[in-house]
Amino acid sequence: MTRVAAIDCGTNSIRLLVADADPVTGELTDLDRRMTIVRLGQGVDRTGRLAPEALERTFAACREYAAAIKEYGAERLRFVATSASRDAENRDDFVRGVLDILGVEPEVITGDQEAEFSFTGATRELAGRADLTRPYLVVDIGGGSTEFVVGDDHVRAARSVDVGCVRMTERHLVHEGKVDDPPAEERIAAIRADIEAALDLAEETVPLREAHTLVGLAGSVTTVSAIAQELPEYDSARIHHSRISRDRVREITEWLLRSTHAERAAVPSMHPGRVDVIGAGALVLLAIMERTGAEEVVVSEHDILDGIAWSVA
Repeated sequence: MTRVAAIDCGTNSIRLLVADADPVTGELTDLDRRMTIVRLGQGVDRTGRLAPEALERTFAACREYAAAIKEYGAERLRFVATSASRDAENRDDFVRGVLDILGVEPEVITGDQEAEFSFTGATRELAGRADLTRPYLVVDIGGGSTEFVVGDDHVRAARSVDVGCVRMTERHLVHEGKVDDPPAEERIAAIRADIEAALDLAEETVPLREAHTLVGLAGSVTTVSAIAQELPEYDSARIHHSRISRDRVREITEWLLRSTHAERAAVPSMHPGRVDVIGAGALVLLAIMERTGAEEVVVSEHDILDGIAWSVA
């Protein structure tokens, strides 16, 4: 066993996994898995810079994570940063802050590397499942970008495109500093146009329609699953490997896009940090299912974070 720690810092959230890795059985045993909404990508699409308040929220979470890593005695730590810190002019401020707090430099990985980690994390435990046919299409719908990966045991093709729940919300649904509640039809159409253009780009590299099993990752997908199951609270065990039909995803997406902030916030499984961005995230998922013809999506709670942990182990 090797005790490892992995941190995934994305556009909307930062997450920690401390786990014991057994390379013989291929199992990760979670000791601590947590997520904090920090919205690091706040305003990046518009300004090109990480906002001071977004950096401070992220550093505060890093201090909490540093204490947990020390408490569990993890032998190795890898910190991976994704879309927002890739795009920002002042990403050096972010790098210095993380290094001071955690003692490691964040790796600002490429979209292709992000896709590799996501695929490994999501599919490693699916090997041998007779009810899931390969190849897999793994889609990781983040805050600033979405990764598409097709593969069997290994990645065959991957592409990262700049559509995500935060980026689409800030680009199309924010008016005079506030999120439209609910958004006008033309704004929803503008999001859909961006998503379709991004899917065109993804298909230049990744054979999206050749996959037999669609595996969906990250908060937008897991939240849609929680809503579909009408869970009284967010329950990772019931969400992990749940399946949602395309018709159910469409029904939920349409409701999210016509609901008010208060109605979405009242959903018991909804994280407060996702209330304003979940509509755009669900629309990304729906568009992917419609483009690929997938009748259902298999939801995974294991994703890039697990892939990072395996890379350390």
